[in-house]
Amino acid sequence: MHSTGQFLSENERLRIHEESIRILEKIGVKFLSDKALKILSANGARVNMDDKIAKIPSEMVDQSLKTAPKAFVMAARNPQFDVALPTSNSGYVLDLGGVFTLDFHTRERRNGTLQDNADAFKVFEEMSLGSFVWPHSVPEIEHAYPGSSGIRLDVFALMHTSMHVQDELGDPREVPYMIEAMKIILGSEDAVRERKIYSVVYCTLAPLVHEGEMCDALLDLIEFEVPILLMPMPCAGSTGPASLFSNIAMGNAEALSALVLFQMAHPGTPIIFGDGSGSTNFSTGGFLEGSPEMVLMSAARGEMARFYGLPNTQAGCITDAHAPGPQAVMEKLITTLPLVMSGVDLVQGPGSLSTSAMLCFEQIVVDNEIAEACKRIRDGIDMSEAKNYFEDIKEVKPGGHFLEQQNTLEACRSPEFFMPALCDRNTFDRWVELGRPDIYDRARERVEEILASPSKNPLPDDVIGKLEDLIRKADEELNIA
Repeated sequence: MHSTGQFLSENERLRIHEESIRILEKIGVKFLSDKALKILSANGARVNMDDKIAKIPSEMVDQSLKTAPKAFVMAARNPQFDVALPTSNSGYVLDLGGVFTLDFHTRERRNGTLQDNADAFKVFEEMSLGSFVWPHSVPEIEHAYPGSSGIRLDVFALMHTSMHVQDELGDPREVPYMIEAMKIILGSEDAVRERKIYSVVYCTLAPLVHEGEMCDALLDLIEFEVPILLMPMPCAGSTGPASLFSNIAMGNAEALSALVLFQMAHPGTPIIFGDGSGSTNFSTGGFLEGSPEMVLMSAARGEMARFYGLPNTQAGCITDAHAPGPQAVMEKLITTLPLVMSGVDLVQGPGSLSTSAMLCFEQIVVDNEIAEACKRIRDGIDMSEAKNYFEDIKEVKPGGHFLEQQNTLEACRSPEFFMPALCDRNTFDRWVELGRPDIYDRARERVEEILASPSKNPLPDDVIGKLEDLIRKADEELNIA
């Protein structure tokens, strides 16, 4: 059976839900979108248009939970990478949401580029547990094309990975371009609704605020049944209350308020119930991701997603370390294993360092090994009769050896025994003879091998041409001063 981990009792899950409802009903949530406020008011919320606060009754939450789909497929250009939610094993989302890249050759931190995106996508597609990708910020593009940089980045991602692409969409003017890009790739608007090769991240602003333009953009986008990942990010002790319980409840209330809005606007909108909560570095006031407290909150919110019967993505496999090394491995392990043991659908974080601000290519490979090890622990102990080797014990007898048994020969190539690709298991003398390699040395070799290989699943030239024309059109129409 699977090994499991649990962070909230049934009563505790119910208590968090009730506290979240109390927040929604008594305190309310601020929506900086008049369109959202009108939708909520028309469906039973008590709305004050002056202060833009909506107080949401439990009945609206209950109705929204009834209409939100409990299962759907996050499709990809290459159906091999389709992800059915909920998952049977935890998958992973490549986190390129930061601004910086640790240059693979110079080892210096620098601003990210479009080529970094393409290279990271290529590496991640070769990882065994990869599910889909977040594009990497490119400051040069954002400065040169402030109105169309998001379109440039997301269309580039659709062109250079055959996995599912997920990103923020912050301006209603961007929506028609993203729909048109998907139509160019998939062939029709019906296919856009059916295949769902692109989805969006919706981050509320802690505490308890919905940003206006992003809210309006997604209200337009959901008419095309594009999935939404709800990703509250309250930081316990700064943008959130200084207790894990209250921070979890407030983040849960933010997610429920978004769920209500999008279900009232378009019942049946596919929703992923996520969380990116952090804890405060009380020495500096900064946001911490690699802390034990972060993963406790993230795991708890994963359990709340299951309480509601919704697919989920939880921030994990993350670190505050500014360079590859022991701190990164330790923090990524402790922020991954609890999520895997509790059965979350997707873990968002591989590939990132420096509190998700910096991409590192070899970290993608190291994180996949961490993920594989966590999966092995989650897979647990096979107690089936087929694994009862009583006859081997009987044959070997006391004082014997099992190495030459047929079951042993078969076991050494079976998934029952984890065989790492990066960790060294040689004798000390052999390790010294090999040059004392560590996991990052082997990860760099793997990255070099992948980047030197031909690209897979490229789009046809005519489709690339149409997408490039669309980008030029967005540049012309969205960058008018």
